[in-house]
Amino acid sequence: MQIIIFDDAQQVAENAAHWVSELIKSKDAPVLGLATGSTPISLYKQLVAKHQRDQLSFANTTTFNLDEYQNIDAENSQSYRYFMNDNLFDHVDIDKSKTYLPTCTQSENPREQGLAYESKIKHAGGIDLQILGIGANGHIGFNEPTSSLASRTRIKTLTQQTLTDNSRLFKADEPQPTLAMTMGIATILDARYVLLMATGKGKASAVKDMITGPLSAMCPASALQIHENAIVLLDKEAASELDDQAYYLWADKENRKVNQAFGLFHNF
Repeated sequence: MQIIIFDDAQQVAENAAHWVSELIKSKDAPVLGLATGSTPISLYKQLVAKHQRDQLSFANTTTFNLDEYQNIDAENSQSYRYFMNDNLFDHVDIDKSKTYLPTCTQSENPREQGLAYESKIKHAGGIDLQILGIGANGHIGFNEPTSSLASRTRIKTLTQQTLTDNSRLFKADEPQPTLAMTMGIATILDARYVLLMATGKGKASAVKDMITGPLSAMCPASALQIHENAIVLLDKEAASELDDQAYYLWADKENRKVNQAFGLFHNF
């Protein structure tokens, strides 16, 4: 892992946008894996601003989102399709027919829908860069604790902690979904690069478990320990429980020299 610590959440967003922009510019037909939630919103604002300044085009980009609630209409303001349109897709030059989410209605077989989503990713050539957040319980996507490290796109029952954490987004009289389709951990690990963003004190414990804890299904994000190209962007609060921060800061300084010489994405 590359562990990069910044002063605040704004710097995390700005640097994440730089990584994403460089990836898009380095490929003729880039494929991004996208995330929802509060943390990526600031990233998407940065990307929209770059596009509006004519610094970035999404015209040839294909995207695959990590997850989507089961049996939710795309026009529902709580759907992740709505979230992505509102925060990114409606404001850039992306072809929406090339933006995919793992949808599943009650009448559809979730196993078949999961296999179809995996097939779409494969047909697109695989994901070049997967954006991730991390839940307070260590989940990535909706891969809750105990999720198989070999899991693929499937339906998951959300934990009470995740439901509680997300409840602030729902009105009192608004039903909150308890099931969601999500990329699996193995699907995420197939991405050529993974970029995880974490900000705030509330993520500090999960970040520590991800980076320094054992590789365990109890902390799904710990699977990134075995990814060849995992980049973790943290603000000081999210990094606050990490030991040996001086090493991470020094290593980042040295890595920047390599990146300046050879580019951020050495495998492309």
